Amino acid sequence: MLVFLFFTSVSGAPTNAVESIGTKISKLGGVFIGGGGNGGGFWMDRQPSNAGIAFAVTALAGLALAAAVFYSTRGHLKSPWSRRKRKRALAPQQWRGFFTPEGKLRDGGVKFLKKVRSGGVDPSIRAEVWPFLLGVYELNSSKEERDCIRNQKRREYESLRRDCRRLLKRNGTFKMKETGEMGSDGEGNITEGTDSPDYEDVVTARESLSSEDRCPYIEDSDNPGGTDEFSKRVMEPNDVSDSESSDSDSSADPDISQTVPSAESMDENTAEVAEVTSKEDSSPSKTEVSSRPCSAEDFGTWQRIIRLDAIRANAEWIAYSPSQAVVSESRAHRFAEAVGLKDYEHLEPPRILHAARLVSILEAYALYDPEIGYCQGMSDLLSPIITVMTEDHEAFWCFVGFMKKARHNFRLDEVGIRRQLNIISKIIKHKDSHLYRHLEKLQAEDCFFVYRMVVVLFRRELTFEQTLCIWEVMWADQAAIRAGIGKSAWSRIRLRAPPTDDLLLYAIAASVLQRRKQIIEKYSSMDEILRECQSMAGQLDVWKLLDDAHDLVVTLHEKI
Repeated sequence: MLVFLFFTSVSGAPTNAVESIGTKISKLGGVFIGGGGNGGGFWMDRQPSNAGIAFAVTALAGLALAAAVFYSTRGHLKSPWSRRKRKRALAPQQWRGFFTPEGKLRDGGVKFLKKVRSGGVDPSIRAEVWPFLLGVYELNSSKEERDCIRNQKRREYESLRRDCRRLLKRNGTFKMKETGEMGSDGEGNITEGTDSPDYEDVVTARESLSSEDRCPYIEDSDNPGGTDEFSKRVMEPNDVSDSESSDSDSSADPDISQTVPSAESMDENTAEVAEVTSKEDSSPSKTEVSSRPCSAEDFGTWQRIIRLDAIRANAEWIAYSPSQAVVSESRAHRFAEAVGLKDYEHLEPPRILHAARLVSILEAYALYDPEIGYCQGMSDLLSPIITVMTEDHEAFWCFVGFMKKARHNFRLDEVGIRRQLNIISKIIKHKDSHLYRHLEKLQAEDCFFVYRMVVVLFRRELTFEQTLCIWEVMWADQAAIRAGIGKSAWSRIRLRAPPTDDLLLYAIAASVLQRRKQIIEKYSSMDEILRECQSMAGQLDVWKLLDDAHDLVVTLHEKI
């Protein structure tokens, strides 16, 4: 009887695994004698004529064992985000070290985005970093190009603001006092600017320059610029056939609602969700904006609702913007009067200034994107941006970049919202079938209970600082996708979560999964789950939430 020695040296292989394989092999016609803790063993063949077969089977068993141990160990690996502590935020010194002498980000911005993705941004440099994250500047742009783009974008915003003022005068909404756009004098002090009479002359002279002075790094603006485009942006009520507008009664409701009509009534209620998905990455083009001018009646409706929402904005931001927190009462009142703010006497000067800036930028955006115009909830998204960005024109273009993805949350047909709720539902279904079946029993599998989280991107469930952190990580993902950075560029680690446009949706699903026990054991209706979600405000750990979200991306991204 021939005896063959089979010895394995796979580190960490359990003894019972060897014995289990040995037991199965013995059924093939031989006898396997399991070894000790080192994983050794003997194969004793009953029939010498089958020695070759016995040797082959033994070799295959060894390979099978090695593969089993390797994949078992690999299965225990999780996303590098798991159980990690938050890394330090992107610091000023590190931020400046990412640039070449020409002012370009090194390696296409990959290391920069990875750093933001893992720890966010230090508050002192957010105003510098956010325009890169939100697409105002390309990641591969030079300092010269960015300076040119900044000046061009300033002029475009000034043009929008002049058109807003003309509308205000034309509508006779209030007696306007020309006092200005809020800006910074370079030392963090709020200054008057673009609405002043003297400034009008400067802008007119500036726009009269030859086309050679236009920034060569900007092709055509997304929005039509210049005073000669005013008639294209706005149409009088008698020029709009069958135009409809709604009153602002619903603005008294603190909950998110979509009661404001778009500039042009659009019959898209039968549109497929997939059609909206293909459009969500694009902002309105110049042609699109020009072909959808808003009526003066629509703009008047947006004005009323914007002012009501601006007055109701909370004061949570004040601690994060010292320069705006020390504005004088007289100056705050001048800014308020400049934009037609009313009933603000009960507010402190910083909140008056904040409300005036919200009005100024949201009005400009309504003209820039009249298909969306203004809907309640948009002020929640803008408020953190104007807290960080002290220049109105910079805040405006950052908001435009933000709204490239978020604008579909405010479509009247709600197709974009339904698409996102559907993704959240799929994530929960794939991750936790038990929880999903419970939601089905409650007829809540459409996940409508997280509607508010989707619309205002967690703004009301997180603290101010937490909101900025999760948005920065989300923006870093979106910037990576815009720049065409593939999975391999992020890391050599195969299991690292790739960047995704839908990180926020994974985070929302994670917040629900974190409460699966309460939902399954305690709640018997969707209303109860809705109350649970609304009670999350201030109770969430944003970095644990991001950890869980990235784990979901690792395991489900391809499936979803």
